[in-house]
Amino acid sequence: MAASKPIPGSTGEVLTCLPSPYQPHAPTGLLYLPRFLAKCAYVKTHGSLPASYAKNYKRGLDRFLCLHLGIDPAAVEKIVHECMDAGADEAERDRRLLQLFPVDVRATKWNRELAQKGMTPAGRDFLREALTNMGCADRVDEIISVPDLIDFDEGRIE
Repeated sequence: MAASKPIPGSTGEVLTCLPSPYQPHAPTGLLYLPRFLAKCAYVKTHGSLPASYAKNYKRGLDRFLCLHLGIDPAAVEKIVHECMDAGADEAERDRRLLQLFPVDVRATKWNRELAQKGMTPAGRDFLREALTNMGCADRVDEIISVPDLIDFDEGRIE
C-alpha cells in the first residue's frame, strides 16, 4: 500500500516557493535562515503570507532562530525589506545581517536543535496530531521532526 499524502488544503495554502528548513544559509551555515529570509521577502512582495503561514511568521521557528541569535525577528525583516527597496543583492543583505548577528552564530548548536524540534514527548504528540489532521497518521514513524513536517507538507518528502 502506498504511503499517504496530505489531504489537499488540510493545512491551508501551501507555498512550495519557500526553501526547505534544512537549507543552510551559506555565509553562516544556519539551517532554516534562508526560509525565514524568503518569508520576509514574500511579505514584502505580496503584502502578507497566506493565513497558514502568517500565524507563525516571526513566531514559531522564525522566533526560535532569532532567540538563538539574540535578535528581534522584526530586525531581520527590516533588513530584508530595506534591501529589496534599494534593489540590493543577496550579498549586501547578508553583509547587513552579519552586522546584526552575533560574531559567533553557534550554527552547530542551532542546527542540532532545529533538526530535533518535535522529538520530545510533547513534540511527538504535536506531530501525531498534525499528521492525523493531514490524513497521514500512518506516517508518524517517518515524519519525526517539525522540519520534516514542513518538508512533507510542502511536497519535499514523498
